[in-house]
Amino acid sequence: MTQRLHIVFGGELVSPASNEFVDPAKIHVVGLFPDYASAHRAWKAEAQRTVDHATTRYFIAHLHRLMEESNEHSPTQSLV
Repeated sequence: MTQRLHIVFGGELVSPASNEFVDPAKIHVVGLFPDYASAHRAWKAEAQRTVDHATTRYFIAHLHRLMEESNEHSPTQSLV
């Protein structure tokens, strides 16, 4: 079975319409998760905790997609 690793992270953005962080050094890494369901629960908890901060946003990144270097469309392949 293929692992489907996910990371949940977030922080303050330059604007609500942007995906650019104000200070990348202050990105809050919530954690690594073995499946999308657990990552989604963690994302939802952080999103609800920060709902009053319009410029704070959390994301789920699919780490397993970055690790698939045999796929010719993998962005990490060009780094090898």
